[in-house]
Amino acid sequence: MYLNQPPPRINSKDDNELQLQKENKDGGSSVKEEPAPPPPPPPRGFYIYGDVGTGKTMLMDMFYSRVENTRKKRVHFNGFMLDIHKRIHRRKQSLPKRRLGKMFTYDPISPVAMEISSETCLLCFDEFQVTDVADAMILKQLFETLFKTGVVVVATSNRPPDDLYKNGLQRDTFLPFIDVLKEHCHAVCLDSGIDYRRLDNAEAGKLYYLTGEPGAEAFLDVLFKELALTQKSATGPRLLTVLGRDVTLEKTCGSIADCTFEELCGRPLGASDYLEMARLFDTVFIRHVPQLTLTLKDQARRFTTLIDNFYDNKVRVVLLAAAPVDRLFVHSGGEDERDRQLLDDLGLAGAAAEHLALFTAEEEIFAFQRTVSRLTEMQTESYWMEADRRHSKKHT
Repeated sequence: MYLNQPPPRINSKDDNELQLQKENKDGGSSVKEEPAPPPPPPPRGFYIYGDVGTGKTMLMDMFYSRVENTRKKRVHFNGFMLDIHKRIHRRKQSLPKRRLGKMFTYDPISPVAMEISSETCLLCFDEFQVTDVADAMILKQLFETLFKTGVVVVATSNRPPDDLYKNGLQRDTFLPFIDVLKEHCHAVCLDSGIDYRRLDNAEAGKLYYLTGEPGAEAFLDVLFKELALTQKSATGPRLLTVLGRDVTLEKTCGSIADCTFEELCGRPLGASDYLEMARLFDTVFIRHVPQLTLTLKDQARRFTTLIDNFYDNKVRVVLLAAAPVDRLFVHSGGEDERDRQLLDDLGLAGAAAEHLALFTAEEEIFAFQRTVSRLTEMQTESYWMEADRRHSKKHT
């Protein structure tokens, strides 16, 4: 809105000035009309960072709920970037076909940012993190345009601004974005040293089972049957269509899904798939979660994204895992054959390879601290009841 010219002022004073100008035109004297003052600059946003469970998301939600302007959007950062890439793809697809010898370049990033700014003037991001090189390469241009058009950003993150995309591929090209972010957002550290999700909250019954426990699988079967009785659907497979791809879940009943870890994280699924599941299901069983070592980095990334999206949408989860939640991710195992092959392809070795987050799993370790904290809260009665209320409201 700040790039648009202000509308002409129409009042009696303006009319009189215009009349005087008209009358004095032939006489050589005229009244100069003062230009309209520029609109005030938009307020700086906030970038709130700190350890897991310190109340960052709660604080942002409280703020968002009190903003009366309807042109606001609160979204998980993964979901926002997914939408950006969709819009970029759509604009590229709409271009006329290039003829031989008539090559031209088209940069859709600024037009997409203008499109976003025409829809909203406040963006609230939860879990601002950059792990994808494709995201890293477009953020500076995207956010520069958003800020120029007056969009205000409020974000939460586990990392301070200077640590974003730490050790990422081609990080030098990402660094200017950090300066843009700090120029337009106040960076606030919210770090009390307490993970409030781990405080003694009443549990919502037993929702986290260990594979070695006698009868654990049978307990999950009984709980699924009890919840299925509240549904108006038969138990069976469900086909989800996400971005033109088919994703099948073998056992569902209405708004309940009974899945294995392999189904959810062993396949090449991503944020868009998990967001669709969160839209369709209010309760998801996740069976046979293994202890996640460094050799399972891909599955660990997907599991983190899965829990982030389920937590953000208040999906209730019941887990059957190989280890307690605080020992679910283990920093051991080392690089696998694909890592070694990729290092060879990139021509990297020694110290250069050791500092890349892609191979050190530093991002996974950092993000999994958040996952453990969120899984702990997701076992509480307050989370279960809040999820119940949210989904009841959604279905009415």
